[in-house]
Amino acid sequence: MRWKAFAGCLTLLGLTLTAGPAEAHGHDPGRVVLGAHDGWGAGTTGGATAAPADVHTVSKRSELVAALASHPGAPKIVYVRGTIEGNVDARDRPVSCDGFADPAYTLPAYLAAYDPATWGKVEPSGPLEEARARSQANQAAQVVVDVGPNTTIYGLGGATLHGLTLRVTGDNVILRNLRFSDAHDCFPQWDPLDGADGNWNSEYDNVDLVGATHVWVNHDEFSDGGNDSQPAYFGRKYEVHDGLLDIVNGSDLVTVSDNRLHDHDKTMLIGNTDKPTYDVGKLRVTVHHNVFSEIGQRAPRVRYGQVHVYDNLYVVRDPAAYAYSLGVGVESRIYAENNFFRIPASVPLGALVEYWKGTVLHATGTLVSVGSQRPRPVDLLAEYNAANDPDLGPDVGWTPTLVDRMDPAWAVPARVLTGAGPEGR
Repeated sequence: MRWKAFAGCLTLLGLTLTAGPAEAHGHDPGRVVLGAHDGWGAGTTGGATAAPADVHTVSKRSELVAALASHPGAPKIVYVRGTIEGNVDARDRPVSCDGFADPAYTLPAYLAAYDPATWGKVEPSGPLEEARARSQANQAAQVVVDVGPNTTIYGLGGATLHGLTLRVTGDNVILRNLRFSDAHDCFPQWDPLDGADGNWNSEYDNVDLVGATHVWVNHDEFSDGGNDSQPAYFGRKYEVHDGLLDIVNGSDLVTVSDNRLHDHDKTMLIGNTDKPTYDVGKLRVTVHHNVFSEIGQRAPRVRYGQVHVYDNLYVVRDPAAYAYSLGVGVESRIYAENNFFRIPASVPLGALVEYWKGTVLHATGTLVSVGSQRPRPVDLLAEYNAANDPDLGPDVGWTPTLVDRMDPAWAVPARVLTGAGPEGR
């Protein structure tokens, strides 16, 4: 019996296929589940048991929204074909930024009103800021798509979600084989109090996990889609992109594996507040066998969570656009091992880690290739402590046990460069 027919028989029997890092080909990909030992998200099943009526193939935003909203709570599989545009109207017709703008808002008027030279270092307020917020809400109503529980979304043959944010709020969700591109905010807000010189802040990540649990993000690609050239206003880049994949608001039990995240600044945020609210005891995440290429920061930046970061490849070519990779935030407990870094000579080893009010970091088995030099072992914690104050301690208080397969760091580049990202790309 051929494998595909065998998989179909299993489906009819109500059984599902279990995936580890190396998956068999020829199966029904929408019914693959996460292995029992593959990180904090182990055992996630998504929509694997979906009835035939709850299996959908979509190629437009309206179809995607309808499929996700059907039979709330019931297991469902949504196959994505082609490119789905987010910046469209209810009939899937393209909408420009001007099309979302409130009648009372224009960017030139906003720049004139809140120029720090005349407005000062005070947060924008008043009718024009309110019009900007309404404009942003108009866009959000179209580009933010909610994903509920017991759902698998799988991309067929290069499927792309362009200008969309998938906001996962449910339990038991799988996102696989998708390209996420250019989730951009048409109406960034000026914040003169963000940093010494102020900053433009935007909404919309490609994927937001918001209070979500048991989630598997696997074999996906995340980027700005080449749309990151923006002017500067008030001396700061007009930033229209936020994160690629953020895990926030008490999300928990997540595995992020075999993905490509590239050409972006703020990449992966785990925990979005320093205040000990719903995040304590949650934000347990595994990040493995991913490639982070040409990213600025947050790979990941962590607050509170117990986060296992292993067998990832970090590639830095432009030092001017690079800030750090591992962000040690408030009460974070990052356990990093067997990661591989390729960096130019101008990036100090102590800059691979950044202090964000955290106190501890476990980092072992790291290899670093500087310029054209052969890779060599590097103690990330020692390098950070030698260059920065205060020192970070080594005891994070836990040891990961949910590991399906761990490769030595020397094997990571070949494994990740050939295996990460959408399959069949």
